[in-house]
Amino acid sequence: MSERTLNTIKLDNFKPLRDVVFETLREAILKGVIKSGERLMENQLAEEMGVSRTPVREAIRKLEQEGFVVVMPRKGAYVSEMSYRDVHEVYEIRASLESLACGLAAERVTPSEIEEMERYLVEEREYLDNNELVLTVNTDIGLHSAIYQAARNEKITHLISKLKDQVYRLRSTSIMLPGRKKASLLEHQEIVEAISERDVELAQRLGQEHVEHAEQAMLELLSKK
Repeated sequence: MSERTLNTIKLDNFKPLRDVVFETLREAILKGVIKSGERLMENQLAEEMGVSRTPVREAIRKLEQEGFVVVMPRKGAYVSEMSYRDVHEVYEIRASLESLACGLAAERVTPSEIEEMERYLVEEREYLDNNELVLTVNTDIGLHSAIYQAARNEKITHLISKLKDQVYRLRSTSIMLPGRKKASLLEHQEIVEAISERDVELAQRLGQEHVEHAEQAMLELLSKK
């Protein structure tokens, strides 16, 4: 483990301890406090967070399921690393699905769904201004989910959900590139505007470009490692 200390866990009356530990570790990975390739030592993590090993073990298992961690037999758990190929393949699929979803949403969106998307934009701007990384990412996910809902195509939602874990981490990492969070917000605003104006071709193009820009940011970050 690197020379760093995680914050002591604060008990949340509304969440099981294992979920609080999971969210704490996931945020530490997303923010780079725990680095790619770093080994996760149950004893040390438990001591740093002031909890027993059991919720840490459960959190690591969930992190593995979501693609943040790989567990190697007889070697332990490590934060997973992303290759250029992994990044490109995920974004290549997502760009096509996102473009299709945005175009269909422009055809089928309701006024209440447009209002929902606009609320997400307000929240995203607020969280961005306060540098709330995890909340910004969760709001980003909420906005895209609202677009998929407006598209009225369950197959698209199903296919995108298959990429959920990989996309979450890539999205969380790509916005760490200086200027990317603000650029992403502007792109979201343009997409919602195109959907609200029912401009199908523009919505499709902006949806694809948004994902392509995220991929470029991710690849730039990988090149700096």
